[in-house]
Amino acid sequence: MQAFIIRRLLALIPTLIFTSIIVFASIRLIPGDVIDLMLSQNDIATGNDRARIEQALGFDQPIYIQYFKWLWSALQGDLGRSLWQNTPVTEQLAETLPITFELGLLALIVALTVAIPIGIYSAMRQDTAGDYIARSFSLLMLAIPSFWLGTLVMVFPSVWWRWAPPLEYTPFLEDPIKNLGHMIVPAILLGLSLSAVTMRMTRTMMLEVMRQDYIRTARAKGLGEILVVVRHALRNGLIPVVTLIGLQAPLLIGGAVILEQIFVVPGMGLLLLDAVFQRDYPVVTGVFLVVGVGILVINLLVDLTYGFLDPKVRQQ
Repeated sequence: MQAFIIRRLLALIPTLIFTSIIVFASIRLIPGDVIDLMLSQNDIATGNDRARIEQALGFDQPIYIQYFKWLWSALQGDLGRSLWQNTPVTEQLAETLPITFELGLLALIVALTVAIPIGIYSAMRQDTAGDYIARSFSLLMLAIPSFWLGTLVMVFPSVWWRWAPPLEYTPFLEDPIKNLGHMIVPAILLGLSLSAVTMRMTRTMMLEVMRQDYIRTARAKGLGEILVVVRHALRNGLIPVVTLIGLQAPLLIGGAVILEQIFVVPGMGLLLLDAVFQRDYPVVTGVFLVVGVGILVINLLVDLTYGFLDPKVRQQ
């Protein structure tokens, strides 16, 4: 198992380097660079001003030279400074990462709390009214994007009942109740959106497992239905579900970007959108690097979870 973990950790290195190259180059391919935005704020800007700014920011060098300089600094823990605020990118990430992490964690808890019990219930009550309701709910959540639900929650309650979700963010350590009051609505919307696929996968795998021979043997020995499900069926049925949860990590982060904008949550999503609009290259690259690390770590945790659910993995 230790060798498996070491191999997975070593595999993260080339993946992160390849990801950083793509992000570093692609953000510079967006029409209209940051220098154009800076010069647009000065009506009497000249070509000399552009050359001076390019030299000051290091943009007069070839892009591969810029990348290797950035990579060397990143390996030392320095992701550069914002081109507009002139603040270290690491400080901005340190302020926004915990907020996005909290939102993602709450959404994941909501998704699993909804998806797994309902998926198991739907499989145990196949082709009943409860099963049809659960399947219809999952299809509804698949069809409705979370950002559309977020817009509805922001607009219609304020029109109908003169109520709107709180938009003033409060740090968790300062006031946990106010913090959860601000985060719970976007977390529920994002969690419900993620729960749909997980719910259907849980139902499908439980139906497949419950038809296996060892399940019939457990029933023949006189075990109750609850013990059969919890002790024998659930662990084997959850292995593909764990894989699916790992694959949903990009959707979790991508959905958080939009909902943070709608509910004014000052997380990495809001930071990323502002940086893209301003062509703040160091901030965009830093955010995507952190997101990439987060997704790779989640996938690593998924692989390690296999070892808990399937003893054969622990022997590799």
